[in-house]
Amino acid sequence: MAKLNVNANTGLLTRIDSIFPKLKGAERKLAEYIFNDYEKIIHQSITEVAELSNTSESTVVRFCKKLGYKGFQDLKINLAREIIKPEQHIHEVIDPHDEVVTIKKKIFQSNIQALYDSMEICSDEELEQAIQVISKANTIEFYGAGGSGNVALDAQHKFLKVGIKCFAYTDANLQAMSASVLTPNDIAIGISHTGSHTDTLHALKLAKEQGATVISISNISKSPITKVADITLYTTSKETMFRTDATASRIAQLTIIDTLFAGVANNRYDSAYNNIQKTRSSTINKRL
Repeated sequence: MAKLNVNANTGLLTRIDSIFPKLKGAERKLAEYIFNDYEKIIHQSITEVAELSNTSESTVVRFCKKLGYKGFQDLKINLAREIIKPEQHIHEVIDPHDEVVTIKKKIFQSNIQALYDSMEICSDEELEQAIQVISKANTIEFYGAGGSGNVALDAQHKFLKVGIKCFAYTDANLQAMSASVLTPNDIAIGISHTGSHTDTLHALKLAKEQGATVISISNISKSPITKVADITLYTTSKETMFRTDATASRIAQLTIIDTLFAGVANNRYDSAYNNIQKTRSSTINKRL
Protein backbone atom coordinates (compact mmCIF):
# COMPACT_ATOMS: atom_id res chain seq x y z
CA MET A 1 0.00 0.00 0.00
CA ALA A 2 1.05 3.61 -0.57
CA LYS A 3 2.88 5.57 2.05
CA LEU A 4 3.52 9.28 2.36
CA ASN A 5 7.01 10.70 2.11
CA VAL A 6 8.00 12.43 5.35
CA ASN A 7 10.47 15.25 4.70
CA ALA A 8 9.70 17.47 7.67
CA ASN A 9 10.73 16.72 11.24
CA THR A 10 7.30 16.90 12.84
CA GLY A 11 5.62 14.38 15.09
CA LEU A 12 2.30 15.03 13.35
CA LEU A 13 3.58 13.93 9.95
CA THR A 14 5.31 10.92 11.46
CA ARG A 15 2.07 9.82 13.11
CA ILE A 16 0.09 10.26 9.88
CA ASP A 17 2.71 8.41 7.85
CA SER A 18 2.61 5.45 10.24
CA ILE A 19 -1.14 4.86 9.79
CA PHE A 20 -1.61 6.15 6.23
CA PRO A 21 -1.68 2.70 4.55
CA LYS A 22 -4.67 1.76 6.71
CA LEU A 23 -6.71 4.91 5.98
CA LYS A 24 -9.66 4.95 3.61
CA GLY A 25 -12.23 7.39 2.29
CA ALA A 26 -12.61 10.70 4.11
CA GLU A 27 -9.78 10.06 6.58
CA ARG A 28 -7.37 9.38 3.73
CA LYS A 29 -8.37 12.62 1.99
CA LEU A 30 -7.93 14.52 5.25
CA ALA A 31 -4.50 12.96 5.82
CA GLU A 32 -3.38 14.01 2.34
CA TYR A 33 -4.67 17.55 2.87
CA ILE A 34 -2.87 17.94 6.20
CA PHE A 35 0.30 16.50 4.73
CA ASN A 36 0.32 18.94 1.83
CA ASP A 37 -0.59 22.04 3.88
CA TYR A 38 0.44 21.23 7.44
CA GLU A 39 2.03 24.66 8.04
CA LYS A 40 -1.31 26.33 7.30
CA ILE A 41 -3.26 24.13 9.70
CA ILE A 42 -2.25 26.11 12.79
CA HIS A 43 -4.01 29.20 11.35
CA GLN A 44 -7.20 27.43 10.29
CA SER A 45 -10.38 26.55 12.15
CA ILE A 46 -11.79 23.05 12.24
CA THR A 47 -14.55 24.19 9.88
CA GLU A 48 -12.01 25.50 7.36
CA VAL A 49 -9.99 22.27 7.47
CA ALA A 50 -13.14 20.20 6.96
CA GLU A 51 -14.25 22.31 4.02
CA LEU A 52 -10.85 22.53 2.34
CA SER A 53 -10.29 18.78 2.67
CA ASN A 54 -13.82 18.04 1.49
CA THR A 55 -14.59 16.10 4.68
CA SER A 56 -16.55 16.94 7.85
CA GLU A 57 -15.80 18.36 11.29
CA SER A 58 -16.61 15.01 12.89
CA THR A 59 -14.05 13.35 10.59
CA VAL A 60 -11.42 15.90 11.64
CA VAL A 61 -12.08 15.29 15.35
CA ARG A 62 -12.09 11.51 14.92
CA PHE A 63 -8.86 11.64 12.91
CA CYS A 64 -7.12 13.82 15.51
CA LYS A 65 -7.98 11.30 18.23
CA LYS A 66 -6.80 8.41 16.06
CA LEU A 67 -3.44 10.18 15.86
CA GLY A 68 -3.28 10.35 19.66
CA TYR A 69 -4.35 13.98 20.20
CA LYS A 70 -7.21 15.08 22.46
CA GLY A 71 -8.81 16.96 19.59
CA PHE A 72 -8.16 19.43 16.79
CA GLN A 73 -6.96 22.19 19.11
CA ASP A 74 -4.47 19.83 20.77
CA LEU A 75 -3.14 18.86 17.34
CA LYS A 76 -2.67 22.53 16.40
CA ILE A 77 -0.88 23.35 19.66
CA ASN A 78 1.57 20.47 19.28
CA LEU A 79 2.14 21.22 15.60
CA ALA A 80 2.87 24.89 16.36
CA ARG A 81 5.48 23.90 18.91
CA GLU A 82 7.18 21.63 16.40
CA ILE A 83 7.18 24.16 13.55
CA ILE A 84 8.73 26.96 15.60
CA LYS A 85 11.56 24.79 16.97
CA PRO A 86 14.87 26.44 15.98
CA GLU A 87 16.33 23.14 14.77
CA GLN A 88 18.34 22.93 11.59
CA HIS A 89 17.61 19.81 9.59
CA ILE A 90 20.87 18.08 8.68
CA HIS A 91 20.71 15.94 5.57
CA GLU A 92 21.80 12.56 6.93
CA VAL A 93 23.04 10.87 3.75
CA ILE A 94 26.82 10.52 4.01
CA ASP A 95 28.56 12.21 1.10
CA PRO A 96 31.94 10.85 -0.15
CA HIS A 97 33.51 14.26 0.49
CA ASP A 98 32.13 14.71 4.01
CA GLU A 99 34.64 15.51 6.75
CA VAL A 100 34.51 13.70 10.07
CA VAL A 101 32.79 16.60 11.81
CA THR A 102 30.00 16.51 9.19
CA ILE A 103 29.63 12.74 9.45
CA LYS A 104 29.39 13.08 13.22
CA LYS A 105 26.59 15.64 12.93
CA LYS A 106 24.66 13.53 10.43
CA ILE A 107 24.89 10.33 12.49
CA PHE A 108 23.92 12.06 15.72
CA GLN A 109 21.04 13.85 14.00
CA SER A 110 19.87 10.57 12.47
CA ASN A 111 19.77 8.92 15.90
CA ILE A 112 18.00 11.90 17.44
CA GLN A 113 15.39 11.85 14.68
CA ALA A 114 14.86 8.09 15.06
CA LEU A 115 14.21 8.60 18.78
CA TYR A 116 11.89 11.53 18.16
CA ASP A 117 9.88 9.72 15.50
CA SER A 118 9.69 6.53 17.55
CA MET A 119 8.49 8.47 20.59
CA GLU A 120 5.64 9.81 18.46
CA ILE A 121 4.40 6.44 17.20
CA CYS A 122 5.04 4.24 20.26
CA SER A 123 1.63 4.04 21.97
CA ASP A 124 1.50 5.27 25.57
CA GLU A 125 -1.35 2.83 26.28
CA GLU A 126 0.57 -0.17 24.94
CA LEU A 127 3.67 0.92 26.85
CA GLU A 128 1.71 1.24 30.10
CA GLN A 129 0.14 -2.18 29.56
CA ALA A 130 3.55 -3.73 28.91
CA ILE A 131 4.97 -2.23 32.12
CA GLN A 132 2.05 -3.53 34.16
CA VAL A 133 2.24 -7.12 32.91
CA ILE A 134 6.05 -7.23 33.19
CA SER A 135 5.79 -6.00 36.78
CA LYS A 136 3.64 -9.01 37.68
CA ALA A 137 5.40 -11.71 35.63
CA ASN A 138 7.27 -14.68 37.08
CA THR A 139 9.79 -14.86 34.25
CA ILE A 140 10.63 -12.63 31.30
CA GLU A 141 12.37 -13.90 28.18
CA PHE A 142 13.85 -11.72 25.44
CA TYR A 143 14.30 -13.10 21.92
CA GLY A 144 16.31 -11.45 19.17
CA ALA A 145 18.81 -12.15 16.41
CA GLY A 146 21.69 -10.10 15.02
CA GLY A 147 21.53 -6.49 16.18
CA SER A 148 18.21 -7.16 17.91
CA GLY A 149 19.93 -9.96 19.82
CA ASN A 150 22.28 -7.37 21.32
CA VAL A 151 19.24 -5.37 22.43
CA ALA A 152 17.83 -8.53 24.06
CA LEU A 153 21.09 -9.05 25.98
CA ASP A 154 21.05 -5.44 27.12
CA ALA A 155 17.48 -5.92 28.36
CA GLN A 156 18.47 -8.98 30.37
CA HIS A 157 21.31 -7.05 31.99
CA LYS A 158 19.03 -4.19 33.01
CA PHE A 159 16.13 -6.21 34.41
CA LEU A 160 18.44 -8.60 36.25
CA LYS A 161 19.89 -5.65 38.15
CA VAL A 162 16.55 -5.04 39.86
CA GLY A 163 16.05 -8.70 40.75
CA ILE A 164 13.67 -9.72 37.96
CA LYS A 165 14.18 -13.27 36.74
CA CYS A 166 14.86 -12.92 33.03
CA PHE A 167 16.75 -14.55 30.19
CA ALA A 168 17.91 -13.40 26.76
CA TYR A 169 18.21 -15.92 23.94
CA THR A 170 19.83 -15.21 20.59
CA ASP A 171 20.20 -18.85 19.52
CA ALA A 172 17.21 -20.18 17.55
CA ASN A 173 17.15 -23.59 19.24
CA LEU A 174 17.41 -22.16 22.75
CA GLN A 175 14.65 -19.66 21.95
CA ALA A 176 12.33 -22.43 20.80
CA MET A 177 13.14 -24.79 23.67
CA SER A 178 12.69 -22.17 26.35
CA ALA A 179 9.51 -20.74 24.80
CA SER A 180 7.93 -24.20 24.71
CA VAL A 181 8.03 -24.52 28.51
CA LEU A 182 6.77 -21.05 29.46
CA THR A 183 3.57 -20.65 31.48
CA PRO A 184 0.67 -18.15 31.54
CA ASN A 185 2.54 -16.29 34.28
CA ASP A 186 5.51 -15.62 32.00
CA ILE A 187 6.26 -13.05 29.28
CA ALA A 188 8.08 -13.43 25.97
CA ILE A 189 9.41 -10.24 24.37
CA GLY A 190 10.39 -10.50 20.71
CA ILE A 191 12.68 -7.84 19.27
CA SER A 192 12.85 -7.65 15.47
CA HIS A 193 13.28 -4.57 13.31
CA THR A 194 11.52 -6.11 10.30
CA GLY A 195 9.04 -8.01 12.45
CA SER A 196 9.45 -11.05 10.23
CA HIS A 197 12.54 -12.91 11.51
CA THR A 198 11.51 -16.57 11.31
CA ASP A 199 13.36 -17.77 14.43
CA THR A 200 11.97 -15.01 16.63
CA LEU A 201 8.48 -15.53 15.23
CA HIS A 202 8.65 -19.29 15.84
CA ALA A 203 9.67 -18.77 19.47
CA LEU A 204 6.91 -16.23 20.07
CA LYS A 205 4.28 -18.55 18.59
CA LEU A 206 5.45 -21.35 20.89
CA ALA A 207 5.30 -18.98 23.87
CA LYS A 208 1.78 -17.92 22.96
CA GLU A 209 0.66 -21.56 22.69
CA GLN A 210 1.76 -22.02 26.31
CA GLY A 211 -0.37 -19.05 27.39
CA ALA A 212 2.51 -16.61 27.95
CA THR A 213 1.95 -12.92 27.20
CA VAL A 214 3.76 -11.90 24.02
CA ILE A 215 5.21 -8.41 23.54
CA SER A 216 6.80 -7.26 20.28
CA ILE A 217 9.24 -4.42 19.61
CA SER A 218 9.46 -3.78 15.87
CA ASN A 219 9.47 -1.16 13.16
CA ILE A 220 6.09 0.43 12.49
CA SER A 221 4.43 -1.68 9.82
CA LYS A 222 2.05 -4.55 9.26
CA SER A 223 4.40 -7.45 9.93
CA PRO A 224 3.97 -11.06 11.10
CA ILE A 225 5.23 -10.31 14.61
CA THR A 226 2.35 -7.89 15.28
CA LYS A 227 -0.16 -10.66 14.55
CA VAL A 228 1.37 -12.86 17.25
CA ALA A 229 1.87 -10.16 19.88
CA ASP A 230 -0.61 -9.25 22.61
CA ILE A 231 1.16 -5.89 23.05
CA THR A 232 2.95 -4.06 20.23
CA LEU A 233 5.63 -1.40 20.71
CA TYR A 234 6.87 0.38 17.60
CA THR A 235 9.99 2.16 16.41
CA THR A 236 10.63 3.98 13.14
CA SER A 237 13.68 5.33 11.31
CA LYS A 238 14.95 6.19 7.85
CA GLU A 239 17.50 4.33 5.74
CA THR A 240 20.49 6.09 4.19
CA MET A 241 23.80 5.20 2.57
CA PHE A 242 26.14 3.28 4.95
CA ARG A 243 23.36 3.27 7.51
CA THR A 244 20.35 0.99 7.32
CA ASP A 245 17.13 1.98 9.02
CA ALA A 246 17.68 -0.98 11.35
CA THR A 247 20.83 0.72 12.71
CA ALA A 248 19.05 3.87 13.82
CA SER A 249 16.07 1.82 14.91
CA ARG A 250 18.28 -0.13 17.30
CA ILE A 251 18.84 3.09 19.25
CA ALA A 252 15.07 3.39 19.55
CA GLN A 253 14.73 -0.28 20.58
CA LEU A 254 17.25 0.27 23.37
CA THR A 255 15.34 3.36 24.48
CA ILE A 256 12.06 1.41 24.64
CA ILE A 257 13.83 -1.19 26.78
CA ASP A 258 15.10 1.62 29.04
CA THR A 259 11.54 2.97 29.35
CA LEU A 260 10.12 -0.45 30.21
CA PHE A 261 12.90 -0.98 32.74
CA ALA A 262 12.37 2.40 34.42
CA GLY A 263 8.60 1.90 34.52
CA VAL A 264 8.82 -1.58 36.03
CA ALA A 265 11.46 -0.49 38.54
CA ASN A 266 9.26 2.43 39.56
CA ASN A 267 6.32 0.04 40.11
CA ARG A 268 8.49 -2.08 42.39
CA TYR A 269 10.46 0.82 43.82
CA ASP A 270 11.56 -0.56 47.20
CA SER A 271 12.54 -4.03 46.00
CA ALA A 272 14.14 -2.60 42.85
CA TYR A 273 16.24 -0.19 44.90
CA ASN A 274 17.36 -2.93 47.30
CA ASN A 275 18.21 -5.31 44.47
CA ILE A 276 20.24 -2.67 42.64
CA GLN A 277 22.33 -2.24 45.79
CA LYS A 278 22.80 -6.01 46.02
CA THR A 279 23.77 -6.49 42.38
CA ARG A 280 26.18 -3.56 42.55
CA SER A 281 27.80 -4.99 45.69
CA SER A 282 28.09 -8.42 44.07
CA THR A 283 30.52 -7.07 41.46
CA ILE A 284 32.41 -4.64 43.69
CA ASN A 285 35.51 -6.85 43.74
CA LYS A 286 35.69 -6.65 39.92
CA ARG A 287 36.35 -2.92 39.97
CA LEU A 288 39.73 -1.24 40.26
